[in-house]
This record gives sequence, structure tokens and C-alpha cells, in this order.
Amino acid sequence: MTAIAETALHDAIERQAHNRALVRGWLYVVLLVLFALVVVGGATRLTESGLSITEWKPVLGVLPPLTEAAWQAELEKYRQIPEYQLINKGMSLDDFKTIYWWEWSHRLLARGVGVVFALPLAFFWLTGRLEGHLKPKLVGLLALGGLQGAVGWWMVASGLVDRTDVSQYRLATHLTIACIIFAATMVVARGLAPHTAAPSKDGTRTFALVLMLLVLVQIYLGGLVAGLDAGLAYNTWPLMDGAIVPGDLLIQQPWWINFFENPKTVQFVHRTGGYVLFAAALWHMIQARRDEPGTTHARRALVFFHLVLVQAAIGIATLLFQVQIGWALLHQAFALVVLGFAAAHWRGTRGSYPAETGVLVRS
Repeated sequence: MTAIAETALHDAIERQAHNRALVRGWLYVVLLVLFALVVVGGATRLTESGLSITEWKPVLGVLPPLTEAAWQAELEKYRQIPEYQLINKGMSLDDFKTIYWWEWSHRLLARGVGVVFALPLAFFWLTGRLEGHLKPKLVGLLALGGLQGAVGWWMVASGLVDRTDVSQYRLATHLTIACIIFAATMVVARGLAPHTAAPSKDGTRTFALVLMLLVLVQIYLGGLVAGLDAGLAYNTWPLMDGAIVPGDLLIQQPWWINFFENPKTVQFVHRTGGYVLFAAALWHMIQARRDEPGTTHARRALVFFHLVLVQAAIGIATLLFQVQIGWALLHQAFALVVLGFAAAHWRGTRGSYPAETGVLVRS
């Protein structure tokens, strides 16, 4: 290779590293906004504020009511739905404003995520800072975000007629898609980071992926628990209704419906999912430290196990304190921490994305 070619290759590598750092920094900002969005969404659910805005206005809905007449109009719309008529009848305007602001903030953050993602994406794309393999990944994330907005309204709509709350199926779906977006964003961001360690062995890498998927399943189960208010009953641990395996878990017919609509069964399955995740994280830690001692992969497996341990303790406390809002929000927020670390760990077992500047090398 000539000196000129070596200089060109060096400059290209430096330029790619700089661009990767910029894109990675942007994605970390997106992750912070997503984190806030999910936590505020949890608060909206826990304060029973999610049905306070009965219309979906993606553009005009950015502005809240600005006059007393506008507030009265919003309250009148809320008075038409079953939640008001059967649960909150007689609610004052001030009380309505409290739940309205939670839902409005949640929707504003959702729009904010779209802006924080779409505008920098366009900038990086148009200025040539995106590698070719990143473009379909990032466009896919943007499309998934758009779908999530539609799913959010689909969820709210389920509580506007014939129900006083939203469907637990739709709530769990909405939460899980948000978490998939969060995890996928983390995977891309960590793929752009420099990794000093070589990729892990196949067994470690495969199990890291399984752990990330188990966390997502557990979050989905948590969404069902939240949708059914299943955490408000059977607030003891380790026993549930006086037994390790309580009775009447399959009392509804057909039997499979219990896993989605029987609050006792849904809570029991969520507990069991926690035990499975704990055991899997423990085994992964042992396996990684045995097969790859002293590596960053083994150290991350150790950290992940301790994160799962902390999350389990928070979940038990949330249950014992009968889903007090502070504990419940901490449980949801820390679930994202566990998921984000699981995603970063899995990407770390694979290493950084291959450098596109390698094509500049000439024999």
C-alpha cells in the first residue's frame, strides 16, 4: 500500500469513528427520552389518567386547553365515557386537570421522541454520516415508532366504550413495543461503540440473546398484571394465597384464557417468569465466568445477574406495599435498566459493527 493510500485509509477510519461517535451520542439521547416516555406512561396508568383525552389529534393535540372554555369542553368529552360515568362521576375541573396533564405529558413525550429521532436521522443521512447498513435499521426503528403511536391510540380506544379501563391485551402490547424499540435502539448504539474484547464464544452469545428475550417476555407479563390490576391482590411473598402454587389458576374456560384474563393466574405467571429469569441470569453468570474467565463478557454477565437480583427485590417490595405508586414506578423504570443492559450485553458479545472503511484496502 502506498503512503497516499495509507493516509486516505487512516483518514477514512478517523472519519468513520467520528461519525459513529456522533450517531451513538444521538441514539443515547433517544434512549433517555424513551426511558422518560415509558416511566411517564407508567405514572399515567397508575394515576388512572390514560382515558382523560378522548381524541387522537397527532398535530393539534400538541397544544393543551388554553382557556377555561376549552377546559370545560375537554371535561365534557370525558363525561361521555364509562370511566367518568361509573367511577369518577362528579369529578371537579381541578381533579380532571390533574389526570389530563399526565396523559398530555405522555403524548407530548411520544411526539418528542419522533422529533428527536426523525430530524437528526435526516441530518445524518443527508450529510453522509450514516453507514449503509445503518439506514434500514434506523428507518425500521422510525417506522416502529410510528406504529407505536397508532397502537397507543388503539389501546386508549378500547377504554372509551363499554369499559372503564383499557384492554390488558392492548396495554401489554403497547408497553412491549415500546420496550422493543428501546432495546433495538440500545443494540444499534452499542454496535457503534468500540469494543476492546473479541467476540464471545457462541454459547455465551446465544444465552445473552435468550436473556434479552426473557426480559421482554417478563415485561409483557408485567403489562398484563398492570392491565388487570392483578398486583393489588395476593400481596404476600413467597406464598401466594397461602401456597407456593395457589389453587383456581385454571378456573375460567377455556383454560388458556386464564393466562390473560384471570388476575390470580396472571400474577402467578409473572412471579414464575421472575424466578425463571433469575435462574437463567445466575446460570449465565456461572457459565460465562467458567468459559470466558476475566473477559468483559463474564463481567457483564455478573453485572446483569445483580441487576436482575435488584429488580426482583423491587418487585417483591412493590407487591408487599400493595403497588404504591413510587415502588411501582421504580419497578417499571428498573425493568428498562435491566432490558437496556441485556441488549447492550448481547451486542457486546458480538462486538462492534464491521468497519465499512475496510473496502478502501487495496492489495
